[in-house]
Amino acid sequence: MNLPAANQPQRRTIMRYLSVMAAGNLVWEIAHVPLYTLWLTGTGGEIAYAILHCTLGDVLIAATTLGLALLLVGRGWPVQRVQPVALLTIIFAVAYTVFSEWLNISVRGAWAYRDIMPTVPPFGTGLTPVLQWLAVPLIAFRFALRQRLPSHF
Repeated sequence: MNLPAANQPQRRTIMRYLSVMAAGNLVWEIAHVPLYTLWLTGTGGEIAYAILHCTLGDVLIAATTLGLALLLVGRGWPVQRVQPVALLTIIFAVAYTVFSEWLNISVRGAWAYRDIMPTVPPFGTGLTPVLQWLAVPLIAFRFALRQRLPSHF
C-alpha cells in the first residue's frame, strides 16, 4: 500500500523509531537476561530463544503503543505534537510492562526473577523492565525525530 506523499515523513519516522526500538531492545534484553532465573536454568539455546522472542515482543509493544498514541493525540505528528505522542507512548508501554511482568511472574509463572533483580512496588515489577520502557523509547524518539525534540525532552 502506498501512502500519500503527505504521510511519507510520518512513515519514515515510524520506521526509524521501530528500527531503533528493535536494536535497543535487543541490547537491553541481552543485558538484563542474567537477572532472570532462565540465566541459571536455561540452555544457551533457550536463552537465545528467550532474547529473540522478547525482542520481537518488544517491537510489537513499541508499534502498538506508538499507534495508540498517534490515534489519540497524533494529529500533525511528527511535525507537531511530538511531546504528547512520546509521553503517551511511554506511559502505555510502562503500564503494559508492569501488567505483563505481574501476569507472567505472579499469575502464570512463565518466568521468574533472580534475587538480584531490583523490584519496584506495588506489584514487585522488575526495575530493569520498567527502565527499559523509559530509556529505549526516549532514545528511539530522539533518533527518529532527529532534532525535532526540544532539548529538555
